[in-house]
Amino acid sequence: MSNKEFIYITTAIDYANAGPHVGHALEKLQADVLARWQRQQGKKVFFLTGTDEHGSKMAQTAETIGITPQQLADKNSDIFKKLLQTFNISNDDFIRTSDVKRHYPAAQKVWKKLYAKGDLKKNEYEGLYCVGCEAFLTEKDLVEGKCPDHDRAPEKVKEENYFFNLGKYNQKVISLIESGELEIVPDSRRHEIINILKEGMKEVSFSRPRSKLSWGVPVPDDPDHVMYVWCDALTNYISALGYAEENDTYKSFWERGYIVHVIGKDILRFHAALWPAMLLSAGLRLPNKIFTHGHVTSDGRKMSKSLGNVVDPIALVEKYGVDPVRYFFLKEIPATGDGDFSEARFREMYMAELANGLGNLVSRTTNMIETYLQGKVVLQSQSDYNWQRINEYTELLQYDKALDEVKIIIDDLNKRIDDCKPWQLMKTGKSEDQVKIKNLLNHLATTLRDVAYILLPYIPNTATKINTIITADIIHKSEPLFPRFND
Repeated sequence: MSNKEFIYITTAIDYANAGPHVGHALEKLQADVLARWQRQQGKKVFFLTGTDEHGSKMAQTAETIGITPQQLADKNSDIFKKLLQTFNISNDDFIRTSDVKRHYPAAQKVWKKLYAKGDLKKNEYEGLYCVGCEAFLTEKDLVEGKCPDHDRAPEKVKEENYFFNLGKYNQKVISLIESGELEIVPDSRRHEIINILKEGMKEVSFSRPRSKLSWGVPVPDDPDHVMYVWCDALTNYISALGYAEENDTYKSFWERGYIVHVIGKDILRFHAALWPAMLLSAGLRLPNKIFTHGHVTSDGRKMSKSLGNVVDPIALVEKYGVDPVRYFFLKEIPATGDGDFSEARFREMYMAELANGLGNLVSRTTNMIETYLQGKVVLQSQSDYNWQRINEYTELLQYDKALDEVKIIIDDLNKRIDDCKPWQLMKTGKSEDQVKIKNLLNHLATTLRDVAYILLPYIPNTATKINTIITADIIHKSEPLFPRFND
């Protein structure tokens, strides 16, 4: 039985053949909010992300630019680490699949368990291989003969590989999903993976000949093969915890913890069908929840390095600041669906909801507290808003709905100021009007403190600033939290 005092949160590991786009940033943000929120609840959290560094694309890209695959992995892994720092992501660890000491032993340990169970067999295979997906495709996966995600025809490949007997576990995985023991969010993805499993997923290629691909984790006891993607990449979730030696961290967070995988919809079948089957074969427990988000699109198409329509997330933060960008992607992109990014929409949201909304509210509130109350307010225990609903949305990873609720509160507070007009009441000299002003400002300050607490997982820098300003012994008018654009 899972212990919800120990929460293990992972993102998919990013493929390091090129740098990140905003889709990578969105996934890290979604996992980060959950990790920060769980820490606020007093839970022990382990939050993992990392890079997937083996495979054909890595080898081909490295050869094209005249460096080794390891040099390419080192270079791009550093860029993904910079993404995490730039977006103020609170991950506890970063795993790299080229890490010989930490990752290789765990991947090889899993391989040996699958092999001992009789679930890995060597066979000759002929099929359609998409380098972009690092996967074999069937004819029905293609659109007009091309991979729909990478807009190019797959290669015809014939070679001897090890294959994992996925079909052996199809029915068991279906049962676990249908019972809710393995929760797939949202329901549409749950139905999707059940249908895929019912169609019958059979054998999955688990190795490549070293003669075709030398860059990878060596297959135990077979020097002619290296692991192909899945036993290597998916094992990162336990290798980072210390599965190889089965240490205390592994036991606390994997064996006994509550496990949430945050992934993109395009890799659902690998995480909700293949990974559970691998774990069942190896005699290991399964994750509790797989949260599946959509894609950030550009002009209606999935952002992809292959298609060349990516937006540089690091440049976006450097231009506009980290919290406005965090806010946009968490609020404007539906938590479980696709959403489109445009700089014009970002700037519109920034002005309406941050500069003229939250920022203006903090500025005018602190100005009135300084002017009318000499900087002193009485903070109540909690303001009278439905914070529980916002917390429930956050726990369910429905961040767009949570931030919609926060916006309603901010709009209501600004309206209360406009309706009360304290600047006019000050002129009357009536004691009852002075009481109205004091009550309003105490309410505003209390609610802003609570808003800051609620927003801490979402826009941590801004939330910390608001809390510091509002809980000071003497409150002074704040500088603009979200400066207006000069251009």
